[in-house]
Amino acid sequence: MGQTELNMKIFCHYSHKDLEEQIRRKLRVKNLRYRILKKSLDSRRKDNIHWQIRVLVDSPEINETQQTAGSQPGSLEIPNISGSPRILIAGSGPAGIFPALFLQKAGFRVTLIERGRRVDDRSRDIEKLEKEAVFTENSNYSFGEGGAGTFSDGKLTSRSKHIKKERRYILEEFVRHGAPEEILYLAHPHIGSDRLVPVARSMRRELEDLGGEILFDTMLKDLDIKDGRVRAVHTESTANKPSASSGNSGGFTSSGGSASSGGSSSIEADYFLLATGHSALDTFRMLINRGVPYVSKNFALGFRMEHSQERINRIQWGCPSLEGVKAAEYRLTSGRAELPVYSFCMCPGGKVVPAAAFKDSNIVNGMSYYNRDGAFANAALVAGVPPRLINETEPAPLESLDWLESLEQAFYRETDHYKAPAMTIKDFLQNRRSDTVLPSSYEPGLVPSDLGRLLPAPVTKALRLGLEDICRRMPGWDEGQLIGLESKTSSPVQVLRDKDSGLTRGFENLFICGEASGWSGGIVSSASDGLKCALNICQSLL
Repeated sequence: MGQTELNMKIFCHYSHKDLEEQIRRKLRVKNLRYRILKKSLDSRRKDNIHWQIRVLVDSPEINETQQTAGSQPGSLEIPNISGSPRILIAGSGPAGIFPALFLQKAGFRVTLIERGRRVDDRSRDIEKLEKEAVFTENSNYSFGEGGAGTFSDGKLTSRSKHIKKERRYILEEFVRHGAPEEILYLAHPHIGSDRLVPVARSMRRELEDLGGEILFDTMLKDLDIKDGRVRAVHTESTANKPSASSGNSGGFTSSGGSASSGGSSSIEADYFLLATGHSALDTFRMLINRGVPYVSKNFALGFRMEHSQERINRIQWGCPSLEGVKAAEYRLTSGRAELPVYSFCMCPGGKVVPAAAFKDSNIVNGMSYYNRDGAFANAALVAGVPPRLINETEPAPLESLDWLESLEQAFYRETDHYKAPAMTIKDFLQNRRSDTVLPSSYEPGLVPSDLGRLLPAPVTKALRLGLEDICRRMPGWDEGQLIGLESKTSSPVQVLRDKDSGLTRGFENLFICGEASGWSGGIVSSASDGLKCALNICQSLL
């Protein structure tokens, strides 16, 4: 059996039969099997939009001179660890659930705690927020099973060049738990929030079937630390807890009871891996107050841009739709302003959602389903924010957190509701308050506002210059609107940790990973960060 790889171009609405026939003609063989290795859309010329596809072909008719198949990327191997060491993982997002499954299979005894609810309960709480403006603390777009990424389209892109094995492992695990197989080869893979819900449920059930323990409605409240080692975590039940703002996290004062029965508990372990996400400002404060070394860093602020999907299709493709392609995407940057301006988390055919992590704050995010067939497109438009904008001298981490939280609360006060302040792009560019808003996917509703005055002046100036630049390059772009606030593209603080081991500086058994660390962002990047910490723990024991 001979094997070779082919690069081919094919029209957008091709079928399996069309692709197979093209392979036969190119190789001049009759009997073959093929597997797609890479698939990306080439839309550089609007009159010749097509798929670029790389396939691996097996056929007994392929001779030695035709064989050109290269080696395929490998995946992670799970080691065998003896002694059943205990590990406590906080957070069930990608940076938590992937190392939890990996380490349970490796021989660890895993306990995973999650401050939010199971994904089905969480879905109902989110529906109440959107339909009735009823906010549920710890069960919303930010907190709950699967983390924030469960309801954010499930994009699986990552710019890191050093996680090939981890990336392959992550994608294969997603497919094994029900994600579409195409994520293994698409250039811009995504799962869709509708499919991520059953995937998260399947991963949880596998961990439980393997003997791992998962405690929902269980929040990390404090660390028991002695001589550079964490001996235990103190938890508190969040079940049926009344809504409250995040405030400043105090110390843990009570003990005993069950973490899942409305009381408090202490959980001992040999290792501790915290993957609590970048929205857990209360957890950040607790860790900083306990001596975990964090520093302030660059982050980003801005708005959600929303257009009709048809308009984006026309701008990108020159036509209202393209058979064989779901919806047009975009990725934008502008270097015209002093601060960098760029788009982030583009959701084709998606909707803008209320993503507040705490009561009396108001932020938005974007999500879309697998089919990406909604009437609207949205993406974050943000400007990079250096710490000097908070304080000309280097701000302390707690100062950065307080500053960001105050801004999110100011956006809530603008409407005194989970309705979001909004304005048209044209009005923003003209520096005038909008009197009306455009049709939108945002279910709680929009309130005409002057978004420019709600952000720091340097950020508003940068966003305005960046949008002017984008509108010049992309005619028709100003026929959209801005919805605010978008503040969760990255964390304003970052933990200090050992480059090689991933250990938190000054600790012997504490790992902080994913977006909670300030070192990664997005599903694949965060899951990879968690897996690297898991591998480092295993390596230390082998």
